[in-house]
Amino acid sequence: MFVSIRGKQDQDMERSTKAHLVCMAAPAQGHINSMLNLAKVLHSKGFFITFVNTEFVHRRFLKNPESLSSLDGLPDFRFASIPDGISPSNDGDEHKQDIPNYSLAIKNNCPAPFLKLLSAINDPNSGVPPVNCVISDCFASFTLNATAKLGIPNVFYCPSSVCGFLDFYYCKELMERGIIPLKSEDDLTNGYLDTVIDRRPGMIEVRMRDLTSFVRTTNREDILLNLIIDETHASHQATAIIFNSFSELESPLLNACSSMLPPVFDIGPMCLLSQYIPNDSSITSFGRLNLWKEDFGCVEWLDEKEPGSVFGCAFLWAIRPDLVVGGTALLPQEFSEMTKGRSFITNWCPQQRVLSHAAVGGFLTHCGWNSTTESISAGVPMICWPFFADQQINCRSHETINVQGLAILFKLPML
Repeated sequence: MFVSIRGKQDQDMERSTKAHLVCMAAPAQGHINSMLNLAKVLHSKGFFITFVNTEFVHRRFLKNPESLSSLDGLPDFRFASIPDGISPSNDGDEHKQDIPNYSLAIKNNCPAPFLKLLSAINDPNSGVPPVNCVISDCFASFTLNATAKLGIPNVFYCPSSVCGFLDFYYCKELMERGIIPLKSEDDLTNGYLDTVIDRRPGMIEVRMRDLTSFVRTTNREDILLNLIIDETHASHQATAIIFNSFSELESPLLNACSSMLPPVFDIGPMCLLSQYIPNDSSITSFGRLNLWKEDFGCVEWLDEKEPGSVFGCAFLWAIRPDLVVGGTALLPQEFSEMTKGRSFITNWCPQQRVLSHAAVGGFLTHCGWNSTTESISAGVPMICWPFFADQQINCRSHETINVQGLAILFKLPML
């Protein structure tokens, strides 16, 4: 499904003059944000872009007026969506996310529609340039089937940290050695999580508790555990791999990847790079694609605060609607009354803009990679409390680092 349509004459002209990149984002907010930043930068360099989402997230964007305006597209930056097998009746409640089964549905249902999309673009009557390359989220490896059949280069883009990628990648070895999954749920409390794992290429010494949250299962057939193993090892079939990181931060890890994977490039942080797109570029008018509506009232609230003052007595707290499984994240009325005048609580905020605000003095974060790189780019110290996926290893690998004078310290115990 294509979102934007153009006149045939203009399309025929561009078909012969521009290189065409198809960007396939994994259907999660952080992955979409990061891929969109990369696509904007590439567009500013003269590429024709088709940005592809699954229908599940596309329907969510259509409910958000801010995202809807971005979907209007540009003459040489358009959006498309492919079926994912998730029926509209199953995505009516945007606060519920069945991540394991949704991820499995994407893997099983998207290969054929993606092949159909590429074939349609390459049709001489499509009115757009033929596809020169696919840039696929490394956690959307289903694209390999189509690009192999059509002989199109497939570059993987990893929006997570290099340490997060390798953490997932090495899970196969740990499973073969019988270290994971857990033997019983008692291992969560009997000290097993403090077991030190042998140092692996590029990695610092870590404990079981520092590994991805996906290893905390007793089920060898766990969907997410096996999915991250399959997806990261599929990277061997990619033409090249782009990491949203930079050598000053993760040089040993990048060297480890370079020794065992296709050509590796570190071009991040994308959140910072995308800010330097020339002002005369048409892409600067683009907004963001958000699954939730951003509350810009928090920026107005920050405007009233002293520089560096918002973190302690005064704080801004974003509580995502789907934060609590099976319920809604509600705070007691007493808490609101007690913090009245020194707090701003919202469901979703323009995080990059918030972190760049002079009033922000620190960031309490779960340590997702987008949040980490955005905080580094804004020069904001972090206190991290890892919770899910690659957050634990991000926290452990960068416990105390110094990037251009910015000390990043992690104090809170890991869950």
